[in-house]
Amino acid sequence: MRPDRRSSWLKGVLDLLVLAGLTEGESYGYAIARRLDEAGLGTIKGGTLYPVLNRLEEAGLVEAEFRAADRGPGRRYYRLTGAGRAVLAEQTAAWVEFDAAVRTVLVPGEDR
Repeated sequence: MRPDRRSSWLKGVLDLLVLAGLTEGESYGYAIARRLDEAGLGTIKGGTLYPVLNRLEEAGLVEAEFRAADRGPGRRYYRLTGAGRAVLAEQTAAWVEFDAAVRTVLVPGEDR
């Protein structure tokens, strides 16, 4: 059986995907993870996602706000900062370029 490389690929791009997940407005961790799962990226566990969110917050790329809930536990809502939008644009361009380079090797002759 060959190893499934998707989890290691995901680790390399998860910060970018989380930033992209916040472009439509603020969200909380579970909703971000659910959107990534629905996109076909698989289940992202809290032990993986929350350290990414914390790192992005410490870097000033997202801001977080805790909100109490009427029922159940409160949630931390995350939103992109201006710096986060700039990094997202820069890294998206870099990823698209990298993806194109990988495709030229993996799928020679593919129409681009």
